[in-house]
Amino acid sequence: MEEFRNIGLIGRLNSNKVIDTIRRLARYLIDEGYHTILDDRIAEVMPGHGMQVSNVNMLGEICDLVIVVGGDGSLLGAARALAKFNTPVLGINRGRLGFLTDISPDDEMCEAVQAVLDGEYIEERRFLLDAEIKRDGNPIGSATGLNDVVLHPGKSARMIAFDLYIEGQFVYHLRSDGLIVSTPTGSTAYALSGGGPIMHPRLDALVLVPMFPHTLSSRPIVVDGKAEVKIVVDASQGLYPTISCDGQTHIPCAPGDSITIRKKAHKLKLIHPKGHNFYEICRTKLGWSSNLGD
Repeated sequence: MEEFRNIGLIGRLNSNKVIDTIRRLARYLIDEGYHTILDDRIAEVMPGHGMQVSNVNMLGEICDLVIVVGGDGSLLGAARALAKFNTPVLGINRGRLGFLTDISPDDEMCEAVQAVLDGEYIEERRFLLDAEIKRDGNPIGSATGLNDVVLHPGKSARMIAFDLYIEGQFVYHLRSDGLIVSTPTGSTAYALSGGGPIMHPRLDALVLVPMFPHTLSSRPIVVDGKAEVKIVVDASQGLYPTISCDGQTHIPCAPGDSITIRKKAHKLKLIHPKGHNFYEICRTKLGWSSNLGD
């Protein structure tokens, strides 16, 4: 088990509840002798905090653990920045579902965090996706997603026509509202809403989910996690779609552009409290029935 002494704190902006939770957690960590470092964006709305302040990249370099207070969206943003540093990330849920941020901000929050700091935790490695957009063979943009890479119409309400290739092999030409390329982590997010399967986080796989396809036989496809996925936007339709990663990074595309999606070299080191159970989380967050022992 790793020794955690330098603890970084990242929080969702524009939330008084998040600020209150960070203040309570920071006081506890400082009283227990941990070196606590605050993300510079959240520090701006916490005057008088008295802690060291660093940007997220520096947190990745100097911290033994980064705690993210917010929803899954907050952790997604932190994950994209911190994965390359191999910095462990722990989430405290101040959002809605909380598939990734799984410590509750209740009266026992500090005790739960302390148990993790004492070595009582489960570590998972979650892979991310890199997306590269090329125009006439030249790169014009790139982005990273922990959940998914999504091709969608952007502000237009028209269907997109595109060709799909997997490992260089042509799969189909499709007209639809777009395509979701999801990791197992993202299978309980946008891909699930689009009719995709739930994948266990330990799977090395991708799921490709067409969004409202014009052919009823177009179904989600699960492929090897190491597969290279390529999407080529139809050059004849005159539509300018968008590529979005985790719903947070957006790159405009043009007719004829190609989007290549592949597994990122660096993985996220995600920390869970002891007793973390993926199926229990699904029961709780997705409303699955449970009558065990009734």
